[in-house]
Amino acid sequence: MKMRLVRLTVFFAAIMLLTAIYFNTSAQKAATQETGAQLAVALNEVVQLARAGEWDAVSDKSAQLSGSLRKSCGQAGRTDGMFLMCGIAVLYMVVVFVYVYMAILRPFDHMKQFAQKIAQGDLDVPLDYERSNYFGAFTWAFDSMRREITKARACEHEAIENNKTVIATLSHDIKTPIASIRAYAEGLEANLDTTAEKRQTYIRVLMRKCDEVSRLTNDLFLHSLADLDKLKITLERVELGGFLEAAAAELAAEKNDVRFQKPPFAAVAEADKNRLLQITENLINNSRKYAKSVIMIWMTEENGEIGIHFRDYGPGILDEDLPFIYDKFYRGKNCGREQGSGLGLYIVKYIAGQMRGSVFLKNHPDGLEAVVCLPKAGAAKD
Repeated sequence: MKMRLVRLTVFFAAIMLLTAIYFNTSAQKAATQETGAQLAVALNEVVQLARAGEWDAVSDKSAQLSGSLRKSCGQAGRTDGMFLMCGIAVLYMVVVFVYVYMAILRPFDHMKQFAQKIAQGDLDVPLDYERSNYFGAFTWAFDSMRREITKARACEHEAIENNKTVIATLSHDIKTPIASIRAYAEGLEANLDTTAEKRQTYIRVLMRKCDEVSRLTNDLFLHSLADLDKLKITLERVELGGFLEAAAAELAAEKNDVRFQKPPFAAVAEADKNRLLQITENLINNSRKYAKSVIMIWMTEENGEIGIHFRDYGPGILDEDLPFIYDKFYRGKNCGREQGSGLGLYIVKYIAGQMRGSVFLKNHPDGLEAVVCLPKAGAAKD
């Protein structure tokens, strides 16, 4: 379009110049012929009058001849004025072209280049908003579109990462009940169920763990295409004393390495039983894996919250690792050769947060303490 406008401007300027030259040439030719004839007649008359000795008439005729010459010069001046007007017209066309180019064509070229970059996937180059051109509103709309596309891509990337995290989280949690199933199955194989009552206990635990695996696999299927924040959390009133006592006894099994101290107060919190069991299993299994010591569990009450304390007597976590220990897939430098995915504490913190609680770690000279804080039932939560 720019080249077309340039061609049109040059074409019309050339036509105007050629027209002015043609009319100027024609006018000059006609004027020259007419003036020449008049001058010849006037000179002949002057000569005849001079021969006749009529000097007064000669003087009058000379004055007329002088007037004719001045008129001829005036016509030449009008021809120069025609060229001046033609030049002004051409200049006007050039100014109009420059204005159209600066106000319309150049901004349009910028938008065209911007659209090409967007089509190529380059979303990092902004399109500056210019109030002075006619495309100001369009440039703002185009740049707003770029920002929205960038935001949508970031959300899509985050959703993909969250899906991976959900799958990794649930896969990690499935390992815990499977390990318990294997332990009780080995107990049955070794004939440790010496009484009918003990055998029934083993069978009940195996069935409960199978149900737990089934729930986790259902979550895995449900959230394989969902975001992490859609992990189902159902809050209810939970009497923590009895719940944690039963969970500790079940998780201790034959290892007998978990000690639970029942609280002297009514510990009723708002929590999800299944998710709280996941937290308990994760923390106990982490202690077993890295501390290989007795695990103490007790509860405290403060500021409308109930704190569940898990204490082991292992090497703890390095202070330099503490700020990052809740990050996905992060493992402490002193984990040794123990296998792990770096998701245990991340899962614990996430689930505690979804239950309106929190979790923090305390390093001791002789071990590590993890404290899970949950809102007390009926307590206001900011």
